[in-house]
Amino acid sequence: MSGRAVFRFAKFPLAVRRLASMPERPRDTVVRASGGKKPESMRTITLEEHFATPEVLKASAELQSPSRNNFVKAVEEKLLDLGKVRIADMDAAGIDLQVISLTNAGLDKLDGPRATSLARDSNDKLAAAVKAYPQRFAGFAALALQEPQKAAAELERSVQKLGFKGVLIHGTTKGVFLDDPQFTPIFEAAQALDIPIYLHPTLPPKPVEEAYFSGLPGQLGFYLSTAAWGWHVETGLHCLRLIGSGLFDRFPKLNIIIGHMGEDLPFSIARAESVLSRDTKHLKRKISEYFQEHFYITTSGYFTVPPFLCTLQVVGADRILFSVDYPYSPNSIGRNFLNALPVSTEDLGKISHGNAERLLKV
Repeated sequence: MSGRAVFRFAKFPLAVRRLASMPERPRDTVVRASGGKKPESMRTITLEEHFATPEVLKASAELQSPSRNNFVKAVEEKLLDLGKVRIADMDAAGIDLQVISLTNAGLDKLDGPRATSLARDSNDKLAAAVKAYPQRFAGFAALALQEPQKAAAELERSVQKLGFKGVLIHGTTKGVFLDDPQFTPIFEAAQALDIPIYLHPTLPPKPVEEAYFSGLPGQLGFYLSTAAWGWHVETGLHCLRLIGSGLFDRFPKLNIIIGHMGEDLPFSIARAESVLSRDTKHLKRKISEYFQEHFYITTSGYFTVPPFLCTLQVVGADRILFSVDYPYSPNSIGRNFLNALPVSTEDLGKISHGNAERLLKV
């Protein structure tokens, strides 16, 4: 394999003039588009939408830093709501279905039995909400990966008995990436159940936090280590580790979802392939082929057009799914972004609902 990556980019209209002339909309305005933008009848599904339970928040508060606790406290009321408040927010932005998952609460820092118990309880509470509002809510399972065999069993229960559509995993567990052989039961279960794994960022391990993100004024280090930068590059690294480990040769039907417009990978995948290809003889395909064939990307928390266009060019409209990152991001901003996308009505339908329906069977 040569050092230069060769990609099969999807064809799409750049619509540069249209973007340049597009008026900026107020951030608090919900736009109901029509015509070629967003027909009123178009279904809208979002996939990276979070909740919490009082028990999980209590356990999390005992472990997390004040900065993280304040970050969650700002949206705690909406995290705890699995009913009328959440549905009202969805209605105001024209969102038909939320696929809901447990927020990043640091369960990996707990001992195995306690984390397993909290994950199971959270899944039961979410299942009750889905049962109460089956047309508005669906669920991703929460797992405690400290006990991989028990986690795999809980995944099977969550899909087969609770009706969940997949699982969301928060990055590393005690600093260990998912390519570690101990986590093989999770991938075996996911492939057997034919459900995707949503790989979400998590807080950096303490040594990484201190080396990369300390020494800055106020809370800048915390923000830089999480949603401003660190979360995304670490999750991108996590994905490259999964590819490089040969995971998708062992599990050829496995699908991974990543958020935040691809965690910087669409921009960097060609460079990564050109370097990694020097020592990937153990892999059956190119790095980019694994990325384009096993990964789906959501728009969660990213609401500007240039990163979207990059993602569209690298993976195509069939691999992009609309998401908001509620309640950390407002539904209204996500709706305005979706309505303004410079794509065909056909591709907008794929991104808004079609790809999620196909992948999650909703």
